[in-house]
Amino acid sequence: MASLIQLTRASKHYGDQVLLDGAEATISDNTKVGFIGRNGAGKSTTLRIILGEEELDSGEVSLHPSLRVGYLRQHDPFLPGETSLEFLMRDSGQPDWKCGEVAGQFEIKGAYLDGPVAKLSGGWQTRLKLAALLLHEPNLLVLDEPTNFLDLRTQILLEHFLRDFRAACLIVSHDRAFLNATCTHTLCLSRGKLTAFPGKVDAFLDFQRENRERDERSNAAVMAKRKHLEDFIARNKARAATAGLAQSKAKALEKLELTEVSGDEPVPTIRPPRVEPRKGTALRCRDLTIGYPDRAIATDVQLEIEHGSRAAVVGDNGQGKTTFLRTLVDSLKPLAGEVRWGHGCKVGVYAQHVYTSLPEKKTVVDHLRDVAAFGKKEQEILEVAGSLLFRGSDVKKPVSILSGGERARLCLAGLLLSDYNVLILDEPGNHLDVDTVDALVDALREYQGTVIFTSHDRHFTTRVATCIIEVREGKVLNYTGKYEDYVYRVNKEIEAGEREQAATRAKLPDEVAKARPAARGPQKTEKELRKELKALERTIAQLDEQRRGLTTALAKTTNPTEAARLQSQIDDLTLQIDPAEERWVELNAEIEGMEEA
Repeated sequence: MASLIQLTRASKHYGDQVLLDGAEATISDNTKVGFIGRNGAGKSTTLRIILGEEELDSGEVSLHPSLRVGYLRQHDPFLPGETSLEFLMRDSGQPDWKCGEVAGQFEIKGAYLDGPVAKLSGGWQTRLKLAALLLHEPNLLVLDEPTNFLDLRTQILLEHFLRDFRAACLIVSHDRAFLNATCTHTLCLSRGKLTAFPGKVDAFLDFQRENRERDERSNAAVMAKRKHLEDFIARNKARAATAGLAQSKAKALEKLELTEVSGDEPVPTIRPPRVEPRKGTALRCRDLTIGYPDRAIATDVQLEIEHGSRAAVVGDNGQGKTTFLRTLVDSLKPLAGEVRWGHGCKVGVYAQHVYTSLPEKKTVVDHLRDVAAFGKKEQEILEVAGSLLFRGSDVKKPVSILSGGERARLCLAGLLLSDYNVLILDEPGNHLDVDTVDALVDALREYQGTVIFTSHDRHFTTRVATCIIEVREGKVLNYTGKYEDYVYRVNKEIEAGEREQAATRAKLPDEVAKARPAARGPQKTEKELRKELKALERTIAQLDEQRRGLTTALAKTTNPTEAARLQSQIDDLTLQIDPAEERWVELNAEIEGMEEA
């Protein structure tokens, strides 16, 4: 197994902060590695060093001569006004048929391929960036938080792709379910050291916890023995008969050493707002229509949520989850119907990108003083700040210099200092590391109020949700099953789509396959070309007739599900017809050239 990247005695400092301290790591070909660590531990810096964008203070980065890195960045590489296909062709230098073929692996076709990138959601833009990476044929994919803001369907689609990807991957993510589904190895950055583990992230965390517990037991035994020896020495060192024995025990005491506890870092402990539990209906929606003046997103919403529920709002991006939450908190007015909160409900909101609206000139502690409930004491404010890792001088940091993860923690700290008995949380786990997400899970499970939330983190949702609300195809409904049932259903839908695509590709006529330049063989005679041309014309006519029939059916249907299915089939046929027509043009040109010769 070849070594693609090797870090040897790698050291990197920023002022007093040590990010890498003699760290060692190897990334081998065909190995999928999940890269984990606390926010601020240095994961992004390590990626930049691997990519050659930063240099080590000391040590060495060795790269294999054949290394071809595909890096999924967080920023957008798109030009104003360009379509998805134009972006792929510009970025890769590949012809349109090749770009369309690779884009199809991520279900980017039809209007998604030929329309402007600017109109795509964040999840679809991530699919597009992944397609662009593949066109460069990398042997190492480097993905930095690829699941942020991706819906469940796109996450699973990405998982299926990575599972079948025949090259190495290095994936930075706090999403444990995603890492477990895609990575066979784990790399952890902690206190400047890189620890490689030949197993999935859950197995690594269990291994780490077992080591920590073993070291803690060992240290407890050492401390008990120390105390026993110290007591013996204190009782016997002054007596002549036992002084020699006491001196021997003192030497034994000097040899006792404590073991450094692995992973011994500050762990966030989140305490939920203290509220009185209530019974009855917390939220009632009647005849509700949500959306915008020019279009309705969902209609006839009839919904009730009981006090004490933890309701997960699920659905694909673009279906209306955030619109629904905005309507609940009155930042978006209903188009029809009503939203009614129960008596005594006090609603607190954590919205996507809320941390971008924090007061830049305030310090951490000043902001928390401003948002804390009346009567909160300074000590309690500092304890909550400390529980979310704002300790010591960190509480005096101005908001302007905080990272995205720190800002997210600050917003959560503000909610925890409140007396809200209803929490509306839109993607609360984004930008939080594994330990902080787990602490938030524990807090929400202990919380006596009502929680309505969205999250694409399956580990988080599975542990928190007590009921499921699905937003899909213009409806907002109680989902009767558990969250695991919902994930299973989405997975099966994707697998069915993949089987349908595979069957379509398997039936692809030889004439269409020949449209790909790479598939063309030796120079043919004019007779052979005319025979191919005639067969190709029959194929195009058949495919075009099928497309016209589907288009007619699409125009008549009023069922959204049926319309989506028909459109998908039309898009698949278009992907077959376009290269076939290109080949038809090429054949005519070749035949005309032979006739003129």
